[in-house]
Amino acid sequence: MASSQVGDMVNGNAEPTRHLAKFPPSLWGDRFTSFTLDKQLSDKYGNEIEVLKEQVRSMVVAGGRKAVEQINLINVLERLGVSYHFEKEIEEQLEQLFAKFEDNEDYDLFTIALHFRIFRQHGYKMSCDVFNKFRDSNGEFKETVSNDVQGMLSLYEATYLKIRGEGFLDEAHAFTIAQLESLVGGPHLSSDLSEQVMHALKQSIHRGFPRLEAKHFISFYEKDASRNETLLRLAKLDFNQLQLSHREELCHIFRWWKELDLISKVPYARDRAVECFFWSTCAYYEPQHSVGRAVLTKIMLLLSVTDDTYDAYGTYDEVKLYTNAVQRWDVSAMDELPDYMKALYRALLNVYDEVERDLAKQGRAYGVHHSKEAFKEIVRSYEIEAEWFKEGYVVSFEWILTKPKMVATSGAIGRLVDDVMSHDEEQERGHVATGLDCYMKQHGVSKQEAIVELYKMIENAWRDINEEMLKPTAISMKLLIRVLNLSRISDVVYKYVDGYTHPEIIKDHVISLFEDPIPM
Repeated sequence: MASSQVGDMVNGNAEPTRHLAKFPPSLWGDRFTSFTLDKQLSDKYGNEIEVLKEQVRSMVVAGGRKAVEQINLINVLERLGVSYHFEKEIEEQLEQLFAKFEDNEDYDLFTIALHFRIFRQHGYKMSCDVFNKFRDSNGEFKETVSNDVQGMLSLYEATYLKIRGEGFLDEAHAFTIAQLESLVGGPHLSSDLSEQVMHALKQSIHRGFPRLEAKHFISFYEKDASRNETLLRLAKLDFNQLQLSHREELCHIFRWWKELDLISKVPYARDRAVECFFWSTCAYYEPQHSVGRAVLTKIMLLLSVTDDTYDAYGTYDEVKLYTNAVQRWDVSAMDELPDYMKALYRALLNVYDEVERDLAKQGRAYGVHHSKEAFKEIVRSYEIEAEWFKEGYVVSFEWILTKPKMVATSGAIGRLVDDVMSHDEEQERGHVATGLDCYMKQHGVSKQEAIVELYKMIENAWRDINEEMLKPTAISMKLLIRVLNLSRISDVVYKYVDGYTHPEIIKDHVISLFEDPIPM
């Protein structure tokens, strides 16, 4: 964390040696500084969306439809990204479908796996025993399964909803990946189906960023001969209208960040306003959460700069001063800080005052206290890591994963994936021992062996998240889904490399989400 240095002086004459990270600069220049919402276009979209919503709502609640038709409709609504308009109606339908579910119509693999995935996603614990009929007397998959591409693809997606102790789903996961990979680009798949399979193997439904996955699915669905034009039209309009709103919000955030001008005072830090808004939009993309997106983005930016201060610039003595100032949370504490930290501390106090004023308008200012306390706790943990780096101490691996279960599992995914993807770069400049280092030392294994074990832990963390979301849940599903979404963004951003530090990795995602509309 904090840099080692000669003399470790804050106010002395000697300039400490700092192990600068040399992070890549922002990709965006002034690209998002200006945007004028086309109010006429937005209103036009909105008026048509309201008409289509009522038509679709009637479809969802209509009686007389077979269970398999109803589950397929719910799946399409979710994949198209418009199910949030019909949450109450969908939940009522799923409750009835789950209570009455029986495989008395000899459902095929696609249908059984679809039921399993949709039920699990909504907290209904469907047993994986429903897949037993697709195995022979030796427990192997029947030959007919290998010839059912749509069925294998559906089963593959269902395996991501597994919990601990479901070995069959681990076997099914490995089996379907091997079979689907062998078929991609071959003569047995149409080009459209091959494209769907390749995308699924790259990014599963359950772990994907819902808004990006909706856009992908819309492009597949409009080529489907059995598509429903009303659903397709609603999905396109809804995506484009919400994109206009998100783009306007991003413009406000981008201008605010530019006017704050913090990066000019702490040039060592990552300049990631657009990426933080991208994360916030993953956490909650729905239109009613615009204030939440803005608040989360601003706090994430402060955390990001604070992390870089402790991680790649500040001396141990300096970060101790900053930790104390944050615990006091008082403007008078600024006098004790080095000049560059004063700018960061002033921004911290001002941003939280601004957030408190905004939330007070909604009668929700009480939440700011909890956010401040969480921020203080994070900063204390940064200082502890700074001390470990100074002393060369490698903590026990288990310490890294201590938190309440749902938060711990989500945090573990982000922490472990980041440790793996950013390990070499961080160690090159000097960094506290990561989870990867801790595991290697504690268990006496090689780096590659430790990576394999960490990825097993990540998979187990996903199993735990899936189980925590099964009914009855300890806390509201509306809150749990936000934690799930933050885990999803870790899977998307850190899949192949640290896409936050190196934002060119997710540049296409950002452009797709905020700039490129769907052709109507």
